[in-house]
Amino acid sequence: MAIEHDYFGVLSSGPDGAIFWTERVECGDQSVTVDLTAPDQDDISQAALDVAAAMITGIENVDANVRGAMLTEVDDRTSEVTEYILQQQQAYGEELEEVLVDVSGDVAVDIIRSLRFMSLTILADEHGGSEPFAVLEYALDADATDDVLLVNLGSDGSVLSVMSAD
Repeated sequence: MAIEHDYFGVLSSGPDGAIFWTERVECGDQSVTVDLTAPDQDDISQAALDVAAAMITGIENVDANVRGAMLTEVDDRTSEVTEYILQQQQAYGEELEEVLVDVSGDVAVDIIRSLRFMSLTILADEHGGSEPFAVLEYALDADATDDVLLVNLGSDGSVLSVMSAD
């Protein structure tokens, strides 16, 4: 069986009924892996695919909104974003400036600006629910797969949570 969509084309399900689509998408000067997945094609609506397509085509705006949300958490000493920034400062020490894209003097802002947008995973079966519809993965070092920030978005694009994956 298959689902057809203007943006995604024909989405065929595997033998277990699951849907999986992947593509590399440009976001500024970064190449981001985008995955769309659902455990059962019967759980995917056209509206979910429309929202997913809008997120992908507007990926630069999604990224900017997420980074803005991260910045709002910097003042909270207990936030995952603040913890991540402190961990990066400790891990890199004096060499931190070498990995930063821009050095403004505000280390927290500089780290958030310098994060690599690694991937966007869309959980199409979660459209309209209380669980994350999309998960964005960010890392200061593209090779540090365990040292990342994960940002959970609702299907309306709102940031539900930011958490560290370490």
